[in-house]
Amino acid sequence: MDERIQTICARRSVRDYTGAAVSEQDIRALLEAGMAAPSARNLQPWRFIAVTGRQELDRLAAIHPYAQMLKSAGACIAVCGDREVNDAFWVQDCSAATENILVAAALLKLGACWLGVHPRAEREKSLKEQLGVPDRFGLLCLVAVGVPAETPEPRTQYDESKVRRERWT
Repeated sequence: MDERIQTICARRSVRDYTGAAVSEQDIRALLEAGMAAPSARNLQPWRFIAVTGRQELDRLAAIHPYAQMLKSAGACIAVCGDREVNDAFWVQDCSAATENILVAAALLKLGACWLGVHPRAEREKSLKEQLGVPDRFGLLCLVAVGVPAETPEPRTQYDESKVRRERWT
């Protein structure tokens, strides 16, 4: 397998961190990668909240039912979409930005994990309140980021049975 593709396959969800801080330089690099994502009509509806304070990370962990990892993460990036900019495609655009952040984290030797928020209305409401996100924005996800305390093995999930050539039949 091509080594560049191996990097993508090596990107795995990391849920255990050392608690070390994530540098401002790395946070900036992750955000730049997110903003390099494609978006419908290049409207770029994404907005990001970079959270590094221990108390705020712990508060987010207490709200999101699957975010206990934030207690040891060095940072969290909340990925929001401006519905007034592009109501039809904010989810897709912000998903592309999130994947760029995840791949960039792997390239920086950081661990990261996508924590789904949207479309769980109750989860989105409480996290938006905690983060002060205005109503017109959707909150797609949180991305936990940190120095990994675990390194999951790279893998490919390629399955030829899920591929059609030229047409479905």
